[in-house]
Amino acid sequence: MEWLETRELRYFTAVAEELHFGRAAERLGMAQPPLSRAVQRLERRLGVALLDRGRHGVALTPAGAVLLDEARATLDAAAAAARRTRRAVEPGGRLVLAVKANGAHDLLRALLDAYAREPDAAEVEVVLCGIGEDERMLRDGRADAALLHPLYSSLAGFDSEEVLTEEQVVVLPAGHPLAARTSLTLAEVADVPGLPAARWPLRDGGYPPGPGPEVRDLSQLAQLIALGRTSTVIPASARAWLWTAHSAVPLVDAPSVTTHIAWPPQSRSRPLAALVRTAVGLGRQA
Repeated sequence: MEWLETRELRYFTAVAEELHFGRAAERLGMAQPPLSRAVQRLERRLGVALLDRGRHGVALTPAGAVLLDEARATLDAAAAAARRTRRAVEPGGRLVLAVKANGAHDLLRALLDAYAREPDAAEVEVVLCGIGEDERMLRDGRADAALLHPLYSSLAGFDSEEVLTEEQVVVLPAGHPLAARTSLTLAEVADVPGLPAARWPLRDGGYPPGPGPEVRDLSQLAQLIALGRTSTVIPASARAWLWTAHSAVPLVDAPSVTTHIAWPPQSRSRPLAALVRTAVGLGRQA
């Protein structure tokens, strides 16, 4: 069996990202010759060329591109393991729960209240996150659990349980003509003159194309809606953050949104198991 050390993966990742041995060595705080030798040893062990070294610089081979993806995932997993291990010995066994900032407010409040009554309960630190940050916190070990929506986050690599399924609403300026409607369709809100839908960051960076404003956080979105500059589609429970200058109208044909509680599959934490059990129980009562 081939074993790859985290040290040599870190060396290779630096070279693969910089595509320059000198810059990679400087980034790693080491001399260039031992870095070059380390990467050459790795290539010999694997029996493949990872880098093309030419007169015009360094480039990844197809095999090198594969190893770069795998190395990043492995190094992230190792860092996550270290964070979770250190947190496991903190007094009181504190849990970190990552939650999307405009997520299910009533569910979160009910979950924290119900969990506090569990015999295995620990202190819970709630971190309110922007788009995609809840998933990233769970993957890199900064969070022990997260409330995730598959429409916005990936559950791949996590254990998870469904907690709450709900409909979606469109949030409009309170004085807009459509705000007086009792329900709307996606087609009716897809191209409202003068009120383009807000655009959230994509998971891999950047923004989707469209005329609507680019938004980064909930406060910015709320202000733009109140000013009559944009609209947005959100889960119905997110009504909790609406201002009096906003109006939420149900969407009859929007897909339902399911909130999952997700956690690392290798976790053996009793306080975390109690948190998951409490969340699932609340979902069954809903």
